[in-house]
Amino acid sequence: MSVVDRSALEASPLADLHAIASELSIDGYRRLRRAELIDAILEKQEGGNGAGASAAAADEPEPEPKPRRGRGRRKAADADAEAKPEKEPDAEEEPDAAKEPDAETAPHAETEPEAEAEADEDDEDSSGRRRRRGRRGGRGRTSARDEAPSGDEEEEQEDESDSHSDSDEVVDGVVELLANGSGFVRVDPPDPSDDDVYISSAQVKRCELVSGDRIAGPKRAPRRSERFASLIRIETINGRPAAELADSVRFDDLPAAFPDDRLKIGSDDPTLKAIEWLTPFGKGSRVTIVGAAHSGKTEALRRLVAAIGQREDLSASVVLAGVRPEEIAEWNGGPVVPAAAVSFAASEDARNGAIEPAIDQARRLAARGADAVVFIDTLDGCSPGLARKALGAARNIVDGGSVTIIATASAPIGGETTVIALDVALTSAGRFPALNLAESGTMHPELLVGAAGAEAIARTREDG
Repeated sequence: MSVVDRSALEASPLADLHAIASELSIDGYRRLRRAELIDAILEKQEGGNGAGASAAAADEPEPEPKPRRGRGRRKAADADAEAKPEKEPDAEEEPDAAKEPDAETAPHAETEPEAEAEADEDDEDSSGRRRRRGRRGGRGRTSARDEAPSGDEEEEQEDESDSHSDSDEVVDGVVELLANGSGFVRVDPPDPSDDDVYISSAQVKRCELVSGDRIAGPKRAPRRSERFASLIRIETINGRPAAELADSVRFDDLPAAFPDDRLKIGSDDPTLKAIEWLTPFGKGSRVTIVGAAHSGKTEALRRLVAAIGQREDLSASVVLAGVRPEEIAEWNGGPVVPAAAVSFAASEDARNGAIEPAIDQARRLAARGADAVVFIDTLDGCSPGLARKALGAARNIVDGGSVTIIATASAPIGGETTVIALDVALTSAGRFPALNLAESGTMHPELLVGAAGAEAIARTREDG
């Protein structure tokens, strides 16, 4: 290359000086200040051995090997430095390599010990990295995942702390259950207030609570995003220790008998009169009203609700699980407001969720000696297991209460004690009663209407 004089070198940008020094093979030229770099270039051009440069380089410590992680990035930075002109530093300014990293590269810039630790990290697996992060967070060698309790453990720990902190705050009130299975302890029944205490559905099921029960137990203050205090545990139910009721016989283990207490309808409607005399049912019956579409199943159920749903000796509830939206509005204006209602557009899970709480409530009432009736429209669209569970809940408990299930379906589910089959042809022609006697029937009708009544039903079926 041609010889460049001092004035030309002083007028050249730093990047050009670096390029010239590189061609002249000057060692450590990037660590030299501008004036020292120019002297080293002139010495090299004049045939010297670069003693000035070597002396300047001797004052600087030999650089440590670059960490593997940032090698590619720093090479790229060097290439950019050679390709682009750089701002001339002041006389007192530190070399570029010693500058503080900017905000963008700061997370990657490290001191030498940190760089060595980072290089070691590349050889470790992901679990090792998690352990190191745990140490930085002050958790020792255990990762955050190992330290953190599961949801259930955390809830148990919170419940234990709540039990110790709020155990002296006891709530006493009347239970009011909601459609989803949970409920509230009303401290000033029947009106709700801000002092009411929430009861979880698990507590309701475990203690078989029903609306109207008076319970007492410790409560905890509401947590974040909670409006009401929550019941920690139930200590007494209607003045008796909850532990005594928990040790009582399970509902499914209670002895049951075929229905023998007839439910009289007492209606002048021709279809209901035919149902009462030809397909009788009683407390604890398992009844399905079946038939094709437009055979009048929903209308028959609605008239049955109007006839027996308001009896004082019965606790009646209605569940709509897959009906037309217009029918929901009609039911809401009827004598018994539905406990839950979802349209035919609802999913199977939503239909199951509407039916199950009403069945559980009826079981709890029967276990206490009450007579409950649940009207369901319809079992079509819910899961087969839930349909069987709903019908299976119906029973006449010996020396106890009863659960009666009356539901609509397109076909019998199985296990019914009474099947009421409607004829779509008779309904469409307006010929009532629209009862299909060949497919209808009651098991052991003599227990409900006596031997003479059972014989009369048999003769009518033969003649029909």
